[in-house]
Amino acid sequence: MYTGFSILIPTWNNLSFLKLCVESIRENSSLHHQIIVHINDGSDGTLEWVKAEGLDYTYTPQNVGVSLAMNMMRTKVATDYMYFVNDDMYVLPGWDTALMEEIKSLGHNRFFLSSTMIQPHDQSDVGLCVNYGDTIEGFQKEELLKHYMDIPYPDWQGATRPPNMVHRDIWDMVGGYSIELSPGMYSDPDFTAKLLLIGITHLKGIGNSRVYHFETKTTQRVQKNDGRLQFLLKWGITNSSMRQYITRQGEDWARKEMPIDLPLLKKKRLLSRFKAAFYLLTKGFGIIHTIENQKSWI
Repeated sequence: MYTGFSILIPTWNNLSFLKLCVESIRENSSLHHQIIVHINDGSDGTLEWVKAEGLDYTYTPQNVGVSLAMNMMRTKVATDYMYFVNDDMYVLPGWDTALMEEIKSLGHNRFFLSSTMIQPHDQSDVGLCVNYGDTIEGFQKEELLKHYMDIPYPDWQGATRPPNMVHRDIWDMVGGYSIELSPGMYSDPDFTAKLLLIGITHLKGIGNSRVYHFETKTTQRVQKNDGRLQFLLKWGITNSSMRQYITRQGEDWARKEMPIDLPLLKKKRLLSRFKAAFYLLTKGFGIIHTIENQKSWI
């Protein structure tokens, strides 16, 4: 009987990091979680290893990207909560109890939560930049486990990218990940936009739920869709404007009552429309290009 979450891990021939990710879930969790892996290709031995470990899984003989992989893994979900983690992430002690405490405090399922990442290089507007290694060989596991909570980090606004959590009923309500964004660039903010569309505004990052991220060990290898253009054409606004003016990603959660500056947002949307027209004139129709590139999936 699972007492925790269904953890969804898409992977593409990244077995050494996948092993470390699963190890961290088993060693650093307080609750009993279901682990589901989607195996893209698996020619590096991933399929055999996942079977031997007794993990739930879905499989495609080629790389179908994160969007389709997430939707396929949904068919295996056995708990109420779906937690999306990349295969190059290492969950840290207390990650799951902090999320469960937040869920219990809410008393409803209309939320989207993120853990807080620690990364070796990326100094983004969310999370901590502390280098404990970006390879398996250089991973300073013991140092990380000693010091990962040394720097206080408050709960924050604008949960979007993984590691994140949603109730499976909410996932189903918005139709999961959008496969027109395959293989998956901008699928995370697109999912957030769909949540906003149905009125879900509790998009919260949990400061005490922490995960180490080795950074882009798969996206460096994949042929990317033009997600920036696709997001803009679909929603009529750039992802950066959505983050800054609607979800206010990275702001302290205590400031959540700040009103949206509607006049400024309208100006940004107008500018976004001009950008969309410019992109179409200079780059062509990105969605059509994506479909042409992915004919082999059909």
